[in-house]
Amino acid sequence: MSTAHGTERIAAARPIELDITGMTCASCANRIERKLNKVGGVSASVNYAMAKARVSAPDDVDPQQLVEVVEKAGYGAALPAAEPEEAAEEPADELKRRLLVTLVLTVPVVVLAMVPVLQFTYWQWISLVLAAPVVVWGGLPFHRAAWTNLRHGAATMDTLVSMGTLAAFVWSLYALLLGDAGMPGMTHSFSLIVSRAEAADSIYLEVAAAVTAFILAGRYFEARAKRRAGDALRALLELGAKDVAVLRDGREVRVGTDELVVGDRFVVRPGEKIATDGLVEDGSSAVDASMLTGESVPVEVGPGESVVGATVNAGGRLVVRATQVGSGTQLAQMARLVEEAQAGKARIQRLADRVSAVFVPIVIGIALVSLAGWLLAGQPVTAAFTAAVAVLIIACPCAMGLATPTALLVGTGRGAQLGVLIKGPQALESTRRIDTVVLDKTGTVTTGRMQLLEVHTADGVERAEALRVAGAVEDASEHPIARAIAAGAEREIGELPAVSGFGNLEGLGVRGTVDGHEVLAGRAALLEERELGLPEGLGAAKAAAEAEGRTAVVLAVDGAAWAVLVVADTVKASSSRAIAQLRELGLTPVLLTGDNTAVARSVAAEVGIDEVVAEVLPKDKVDVITQLQGQGKAVAMVGDGINDAAALAQADLGMAMGTGTDIAMEAGDLTLVRGDLRAVVDAIRLSRRTLATIKGNLFWAFAYNVAALPLAAAGLLNPMIAGAAMACSSLFVVGNSLRLRGFRAAAQ
Repeated sequence: MSTAHGTERIAAARPIELDITGMTCASCANRIERKLNKVGGVSASVNYAMAKARVSAPDDVDPQQLVEVVEKAGYGAALPAAEPEEAAEEPADELKRRLLVTLVLTVPVVVLAMVPVLQFTYWQWISLVLAAPVVVWGGLPFHRAAWTNLRHGAATMDTLVSMGTLAAFVWSLYALLLGDAGMPGMTHSFSLIVSRAEAADSIYLEVAAAVTAFILAGRYFEARAKRRAGDALRALLELGAKDVAVLRDGREVRVGTDELVVGDRFVVRPGEKIATDGLVEDGSSAVDASMLTGESVPVEVGPGESVVGATVNAGGRLVVRATQVGSGTQLAQMARLVEEAQAGKARIQRLADRVSAVFVPIVIGIALVSLAGWLLAGQPVTAAFTAAVAVLIIACPCAMGLATPTALLVGTGRGAQLGVLIKGPQALESTRRIDTVVLDKTGTVTTGRMQLLEVHTADGVERAEALRVAGAVEDASEHPIARAIAAGAEREIGELPAVSGFGNLEGLGVRGTVDGHEVLAGRAALLEERELGLPEGLGAAKAAAEAEGRTAVVLAVDGAAWAVLVVADTVKASSSRAIAQLRELGLTPVLLTGDNTAVARSVAAEVGIDEVVAEVLPKDKVDVITQLQGQGKAVAMVGDGINDAAALAQADLGMAMGTGTDIAMEAGDLTLVRGDLRAVVDAIRLSRRTLATIKGNLFWAFAYNVAALPLAAAGLLNPMIAGAAMACSSLFVVGNSLRLRGFRAAAQ
């Protein structure tokens, strides 16, 4: 019975999505996930990067019940609005405002504390007025998170930040109101001589304010990187047509694409985007699907053949019957693929969170033990509290707030000079173990543009004359292959003659009259239809071109075959060297494309790639990446098209060519601005170096403080010296990060 009941519940499960607010780290996402999964029959996955929860729940579970579960855990949750409203303030925007105000108030506090000559009478009270809003309002996100963690018996870096800043601030209040620090003429100095008697005379407002500012800066950079994760989805959804000409009662009526229903017949004119997935009922044309499928050659379609929404009609007028609308289209499915891939990768926890899970409880324990130990030893409360506060401040991660942002700032700045844009720390985590690089073909290894490569002429026909008439007739067409021939002819012979009587022969080619000669250009079937044969030499040239995956266009003039023109997407000049450099790094290149196998193998052989996976759909690309990962490989994906977006998101490291689409660039972890495949080598080397610098920074940020913890616990450090030690660790972190400016590109 239980089995049947379980099956029933699974069968009745439905997907629910929740927008989550209040998460500050990956451990928050894990906590929400655990709480949701405790609800009967519910399976939940929380995406920290996109602040969403994807829940599979039985029909008898009210979505509002799930919202309440999240709220009881100390976070906010809401069901997505059916209609997009005026966007609420983004977390990054709110953090930016909080950070700017904090910086304006913090700078004078720090300057006054560190430069004794500026410490005028009652300067300490001005510092209190400036520091109070920084600690209370500026640090509010950390205090809230610390309180949430406390309620659930957990401790993260937020706990330490909150405790350290509040301890420094409260102690300063004590010294100002009850000690001697509020007396006129009080000054700070940097004497390293330990004297517990000085504790009640010292204030640490600059420590509390500076720590808050540093950590806020780190959170702002992280939030800005997180916001980009959703841009790929927004770009995909904006890609489709906005309106469409629907046929109703024999008339064309222009309506919004959201009004389309399955079965509607709509018109697509040349140059327009196809509004939704459907079947062609009337007309024939070439459809440019390269952005969606990766195929470099436009696809010829006619009655009975399917077309995909968001692809472009490059030829004649089409009448299409809608077969899928809304969430059922291939475009919407690709958006889901991108989101699912990003959700899976967002589970990588930040290194600081992993370390803090152990470090924070230990520090709090040491502080409490120090306090209790000094009190049990009969020492004054002032001395005991001084030691405890020193422990918290020496351990408070001032340098931790700088460790990642400074390395990223310097690393990304140097990367930009080399044509590499790094999105954030998560993008770097897997670069050290990447062993396989999957390369999209069109636009990545190749230029992504059709070009005229060869001209084979029949006996007695001049090459220049063949190009002249072929270029003239093709120049009147908008077909990408025709444009390539016309551009090649114009480049070689100059201005092209005029064409008259031009006509588009559906699915076959074009015809026209040039200088009184009847010209045909197109597929071989165009000549066969007119019972015109190809000479042996031209037939062999055509067969050889097609065997290499290239497109052969046949030219006939006045009823006689004149030439075969070979058109193809060309390999970038830098691709072969780039592949060799990847091999030198110990990486295995794999060519992955939606193009046909012959084209793929020809390109792979030209650049030196052994492994080829061809004729794959966007979903298949994700599957190929997943299969490689399932074999224990760490996979980097390099692509530039919409069809690559989901695979870029699924890969351990997604690298998007900057010459490609916005969707690909948003889905990738790194963007290669140069459009040069050799930038992949620099991207991997720079990413590894930046990650190593971040790890070194994190190590030293803790090492400085950990080394001083025993001294602080023993009462040998007052909090002011602890603050000075923090400043030293911060300076070291900044200096270590600046070494990235010396990174050099690989020899090219």
